[in-house]
Formats: sequence, C-alpha cells, structure tokens
Amino acid sequence: MNTSLKCRISGWFGTMSAVCCLVLGFSPVSQAQEMTAATLVDRQQVQDLITHYYYNFGRENPENFSDFYADDAELILGDKHYKGKDGIMQAYGRGPGSTPRPAPTRYTFNVTISNPLITLHGDTATSQLIFTEYVQEKQGDPTKMTTQGREYSTFVKVKGQWRYKTRQIKGGNEPPDGWKE
Repeated sequence: MNTSLKCRISGWFGTMSAVCCLVLGFSPVSQAQEMTAATLVDRQQVQDLITHYYYNFGRENPENFSDFYADDAELILGDKHYKGKDGIMQAYGRGPGSTPRPAPTRYTFNVTISNPLITLHGDTATSQLIFTEYVQEKQGDPTKMTTQGREYSTFVKVKGQWRYKTRQIKGGNEPPDGWKE
C-alpha cells in the first residue's frame, strides 16, 4: 500500500473516531421518550392542563381549582397536605364550610411556568417545572418577582381526561424524597 493511501485511510479512521467521540459525548443522560402521535397528543394535553391551571392564578373569578384534580388527588404545599377535592379547595380558601379569603388588592398577579419536563407512562404521567410569580401593586408600578419554585406532579387519565394525581410545590433545586420520573 502506498504512503498516500495509508495517510488517507489513517485520516479517515481519525475523523470517524472523532465523530464517534462527539456523538457519545453529546448523548443525553437519559433516553428520550419515543415520540408517536399518541404520546405527542398526551404530552400536549398534560401541558395544556398545567398551563390552564396556572392561568387561573390572579384572576378575579378563577375556575374551580379542584376540577383539575382526580377525586383522590393530593396537593402538597411545603409541610401541608391537602387530600381529595374538598381538601384542595380548602388550600385555596374555598373549602366546604370555610369563608372565602378576600382577594388581595393588586393591579396584577401573574404566574409563569417554564422548563416543563413531561414524561408519559401510559395512562399516568409525571412533570417537573419551574414557576415564577410576578406582582404589580398599582398601575404604573414596576413589576416585582415575588416567588420562584418548582412543581413536581403526577397525573392520571380520568374518563379520557388528564388530571393531577399529586402536585407538590417545593423551593430549592432538589426533588422531593422518593421522586421518580
């Protein structure tokens, strides 16, 4: 074999080795979920449920928050656990027998969500996301970021509709104990 051919073969193997290293180096840590039309629809329905839920914050007459949950769902806010639809309504000051909390007098209160990571498991799903709360006390005042945290949730399909099974609000970057994607 002549020297020129040896150099070209050697160069080709070197290039292929570099490509393999790059591909392996940039592979995601966890495997991406298989994308089918059904999984894309389900993921979008879960994300729509989350977005719709958060859109209710700050509204004068929000939808009934418990309607977003399965009957046996649980809402975890710090150390407080609210179980079932009545318990979830109590978390929002609208439970049976409770006097509704007066709405704060603010010009705006908005909650944004970002970085949703939704994983499907057939008729159940999990999600992690970051939420940020913004308040403007009076028209013309600067908008202030008041809170940022994370939501870790599980979902279940109930009569063909996605609903929260558990929703846990947590500060910091560490997931709750026992969290499984």
